Amino acid sequence: MSDELLQELERARFVDDALVPSDVVQMGSAVSFTSDLGEDKQVTLVFPGEADIAEGKISILTPVGVALIGLKTGQSIDWTARDGRLHRLTVATVREPAETEHLL
Repeated sequence: MSDELLQELERARFVDDALVPSDVVQMGSAVSFTSDLGEDKQVTLVFPGEADIAEGKISILTPVGVALIGLKTGQSIDWTARDGRLHRLTVATVREPAETEHLL
């Protein structure tokens, strides 16, 4: 799991929050997505201490969290579940984090 996150961090570019398009998944984004498991989910991407599956808050350190970060509406990605199986998810919608909604 940590290898996937490190790969994503190596590809990452740091940009000012105001320059991130509103349809790009970032920390705090509310995201709805579909998966090859037949699921339609809506989650908010959070830091590990804020994660609460019952409230739909998933940690950036989960396989799905790592897969979602940086994707745009309409993009898909393959990700490896904790059991080692490969899955695909597709981002349906992204709502920007509440802290920055008033800035854009």
